[in-house]
Amino acid sequence: MTRADQRPTVGAVTTAPPATAANHAELRAVMGMFATGVTVVTSGRDLPHGMTANAFTSVSLDPAMVLVCVKRSSVMHDTVLAQGSFAVSILAAGQEGLARYFASSSRPRDEREFETVPCEAGPHTGAPIVSGNVAWVECKLAAVYDGGDHSIFLGSVLGTGRGDSSDALLFHGGRFCEVGKG
Repeated sequence: MTRADQRPTVGAVTTAPPATAANHAELRAVMGMFATGVTVVTSGRDLPHGMTANAFTSVSLDPAMVLVCVKRSSVMHDTVLAQGSFAVSILAAGQEGLARYFASSSRPRDEREFETVPCEAGPHTGAPIVSGNVAWVECKLAAVYDGGDHSIFLGSVLGTGRGDSSDALLFHGGRFCEVGKG
């Protein structure tokens, strides 16, 4: 067998080991070693919802596309599907409180969710864009892919912008960190 024969085929599906609590804990610990940016994903005009996410990345420059992963059982999942659009605010250093707020299951899930959050409606989607961010992206939902207990939402970029801050909020090793442009 040649080396090329040993490579998986593009799009090939591999079987994961059986899920156990120990596997989940170890995978979470390993993935926590990958430093990521921190975002707040929002969707909805009349009754918007938000969530903290670090599973966000650029996919393509031409056409401009990004992806975000959202847990299937979350309110945000159904909101993005119903609205067909979403916004992503890339958080700045000093916005850890907002990241924790949108990660909390105890925050309000009604019209009060954004009551104390400084934000403005995105010009393309109407979804809230968090003030004080490093940057933001608004997207039209282009495709949805199965990602196990999450859906992978692929978004066509409708608009972008940059905030006033250049210092980013990161997540690494189970804690928030701040980094500047230097």
